[in-house]
Amino acid sequence: MTDVLSLTGNICGAANFLARLGLNPISRTEPMSKIICALLLSSCLVSPVFAASTDDILAANKAATGGAAWDNKVTLKVEYAYSGQGLTGTSSSLEDLQRGAFVDAYDIPPQAGSTGWDGTKAWEKEPSGTVTDQAGGDVIPLAITEAYQDRNLWWRPDHGGAEIVSAGQKTDGGNRYDALTVTPKDGKPLEAWFDPKTHLLYRTIESNGTQNITTTFFDYAAVDGAMIAKKFVVDDGSGNPQTYTLTGAKFSEALPLSAYQRPEENLHDFSIAGGAHETTVPFHLWNNHIYADVRVNGSKPMTFIFDTGGHSILAPATAKALGVEAKGNVSSSGGGDNIAQSGEAMVKSLTVGGATITNQPVSTLDFSPPGTEGANEQGMIGYEFFARYITRFDYGARTITFIDKKYFDPRTAGMPVPMRLYHQFPEILGSYDGVPGRFGIDTGSRMPLFLNKAWAAKNGFPKPGTKTIAAQTGWGVGGPTHSIVFKGGTLKLGDVTINHPLTMVSTDKGGAGSVEAFPSNVGGGVLKRFAVTFDYDNSTMYLKPIKGHVEDLDTFDKSGMWINATAEGFKVIDITKGGPAEAAGLQKDDIIVGIDGKVAAGMNLPELREKLRNEKTGTVVSLTVRRGDTQKVFPVTLKDLI
Repeated sequence: MTDVLSLTGNICGAANFLARLGLNPISRTEPMSKIICALLLSSCLVSPVFAASTDDILAANKAATGGAAWDNKVTLKVEYAYSGQGLTGTSSSLEDLQRGAFVDAYDIPPQAGSTGWDGTKAWEKEPSGTVTDQAGGDVIPLAITEAYQDRNLWWRPDHGGAEIVSAGQKTDGGNRYDALTVTPKDGKPLEAWFDPKTHLLYRTIESNGTQNITTTFFDYAAVDGAMIAKKFVVDDGSGNPQTYTLTGAKFSEALPLSAYQRPEENLHDFSIAGGAHETTVPFHLWNNHIYADVRVNGSKPMTFIFDTGGHSILAPATAKALGVEAKGNVSSSGGGDNIAQSGEAMVKSLTVGGATITNQPVSTLDFSPPGTEGANEQGMIGYEFFARYITRFDYGARTITFIDKKYFDPRTAGMPVPMRLYHQFPEILGSYDGVPGRFGIDTGSRMPLFLNKAWAAKNGFPKPGTKTIAAQTGWGVGGPTHSIVFKGGTLKLGDVTINHPLTMVSTDKGGAGSVEAFPSNVGGGVLKRFAVTFDYDNSTMYLKPIKGHVEDLDTFDKSGMWINATAEGFKVIDITKGGPAEAAGLQKDDIIVGIDGKVAAGMNLPELREKLRNEKTGTVVSLTVRRGDTQKVFPVTLKDLI
């Protein structure tokens, strides 16, 4: 979400790092295809008679699966061999079949981690080793649905409190299946397909973050009288299926609830040079994005974007230059409609100023096409770095400060705002025009306020009569993003009020901004009002207003076009209907080679975009344009579009 979201998903006994880019990038993000392992304990042959009702389907499934053999089962441990997306490894699930608690773990080199649910709280140990409580996005509803499946609560007369309705018959490979839509109380809806001949559970379909996860089950076998699928295949829509093959299954007596609770975090992989209490580095603010120097494995300084919605990422060219070898072909999603592919690797060190973290997992991903930002983006610094310190982004001073947690004084940090995590993405409970909502805090997003599409539609934003414009407004890991843009109402983050931020609502079909699981997004266009401090250990963000004038605040493009940098100048990527560029006769794919009589090649893209936002209405910008073999001057008269 954001320009790129890389967020790690809550997954059942599988590699949740596969969803890290998401985020995770969100955000610009994020780290993370999101996998639902869904160990569903299903059925064997009973009869070929078609089950006419939901209760008949589920009763036949219970009988075929072993019936009463499940009644006294307490704890189940299952282990799998994993193969997919160019990677191999193992995963496991420990399930409390009476209380609904579980722990899912994975070891798929070069990444490893785990997620869990103790019946009340969700937690996650992500690949770099941090352990966090999870309460944002769809993490808890997904955990509730997973626990519901583990316990086979749909077999109960009251269906375990779930709403279950027929979804009709579905077909796959020429075969028909009876489908049910199952919605556990407070959980995420799940579609389950049953074979009417064998009564085996054949498939489940569930939304997880930005993706729909299809899990297909094969080759059931009896374990202590209970039937368990020996193999299942996960399809996240990327065309890279992932196969889990059962290598062990064992029932046992009850374990203490502590076996399912959040483990202790024990990190010794970060430091500040010379034992200093803090270190501060300058940053550039381009397109409302934060850029600063980073050293990888002791390299010379390189330009990285700093993204609270993202994870540690190396651009593929950076990884190659450093000799960092990536493995796999992992699904990644974020802003935009498309699913991208990333690799997974390890680096010895990441250093910003005097702060260093060591032995870190990174992804390799083209998270921003050349020319999109006008900056040489060689990588991304995200959650893994920020969480090891108290991290402060001072937009007024244009500095980033990493503070040793032992020496942080919150009294000087500003207004505290409680936050929670959606995987590694900070999420705030707030409101917009008095309507309660969830808001992600995303330094990697150029946008001011980006309202979640589903939430905005549900609550009627933008309000009738509001002046709006439809335009391209960004670029994420999934490609270009488009929005409805308008002057905003009142945003509240905790007790902090932001009046009338520029506001956008996604019109994309896919991506983070289009699914209900993701929060609305507060980007650099809003955050630049503050010095923003993150204390991940204590789930708190601090906002301290900047004194004096804030430049380029809540402005929007007055030219009516989206441009990217090229070696020759600037390429017109998108034309806003009814805008000045269209009126002047510009077209998509035009190359702007001159601006007001000056050669465009080598001009600064962020500065040009700022000029096209901030020049007065009525200003004429003379653009020399090459179209095919011809060249022509187009005078573009800037005007307010909202």
